[in-house]
Amino acid sequence: MKFSVFQLSRQGGRATNEDRMGYAYTRDACLFVLADGMGGHPQGEVAAQIAIQTAAVKFQNEAKSILPDVGAFLNSVVTEAHGQIVRYAARRAMMDAPRTTLAVVVVQEGQARWMHCGDSRIYLVRNSKLLARTRDHSYRELREAMGSEEPVNRNVLFTCLGSPARPMYDVSNAMTLESGDRIMLCSDGLWDSLDDKTIVQVLSHQRVSDAVPMLVDMALRKAGSNSDNVTAVAMQWETASIHDTDAGEAIDTGTDETFASTIQTDEFETGDNFLDEEAIERSIAEINETIRRTAARKSQG
Repeated sequence: MKFSVFQLSRQGGRATNEDRMGYAYTRDACLFVLADGMGGHPQGEVAAQIAIQTAAVKFQNEAKSILPDVGAFLNSVVTEAHGQIVRYAARRAMMDAPRTTLAVVVVQEGQARWMHCGDSRIYLVRNSKLLARTRDHSYRELREAMGSEEPVNRNVLFTCLGSPARPMYDVSNAMTLESGDRIMLCSDGLWDSLDDKTIVQVLSHQRVSDAVPMLVDMALRKAGSNSDNVTAVAMQWETASIHDTDAGEAIDTGTDETFASTIQTDEFETGDNFLDEEAIERSIAEINETIRRTAARKSQG
């Protein structure tokens, strides 16, 4: 299994970065995940961190070396991550639980399948065309789908993880990938500033190691000082060979049994033995430091 991947997150004009992203892979399967902690509620970065760690731990535990049922995995990630966030808030007697969006992509056996909840988007681009894009769980997108022209605040979502109601989410059908296909997960800080045509054009004509920083920088410039957090993780599927291995991260999982992840999982336990607050904060600090170092290396290059 061969693919190239690149990820980047910038704080923008916000006081903190509440976005989280990462990826993990075994010999025969890979996972890409992104979460955007929601402003207006406490500790959005904690909700986002819990969500991506839940996905990574479940993937590590269940992908041996493929997931036996991708659909069941995607459904269970939402349920379990939501439950972990709610329990986190309950144990601290929080009046309002942290909340987050979540987007998850699984690729195995040459096919991609994804789940999303909220307005973090997933794009699939092939041969300079937008093959698929998730539809936001927002009142604006819902009204547009119904043909209504009544203006609605695009930031208002009707579902997310951590809310009192059970989250609503969509799970895609499996799509067979072709060599050169690009898949990108991004927070609304990116797509709200850039239209789909621009996103597709950049993804189509650049390596992901160039496309991701280019899109992030374009979104930051366009939004200016009021920019939201801007985060993206993208992969290019290359079934035949990996090109330009010195640019970004080109991965060939080979034939050995392996598991690798950019998401910290060693201190995370699901179920009743949930990681404590210090472990969450330590994990968030480590992820932020990784993001900072990646951004610094890219700016120096």
